[in-house]
Amino acid sequence: MNLSEAKVGSTVTVTKIDGDSAYKRRIMDMGITKGTSLYIRKVAPLGDPVEITVRGYELSVRKMDAQCVQVK
Repeated sequence: MNLSEAKVGSTVTVTKIDGDSAYKRRIMDMGITKGTSLYIRKVAPLGDPVEITVRGYELSVRKMDAQCVQVK
């Protein structure tokens, strides 16, 4: 399952980040790394962006970026 498919109100754990090295680095610079717990706070009415809580702060992630983050 990827981050864009996670349900609002659920807590998921990052298992893998897909993409090329520069893209992965950008995602990891936001604090989304393997093993990190993410809480899905809300999703915009049209599905983009997704608001998550990661490492104690709120982060809005585009749906395209969320599809590259594999979670369980």
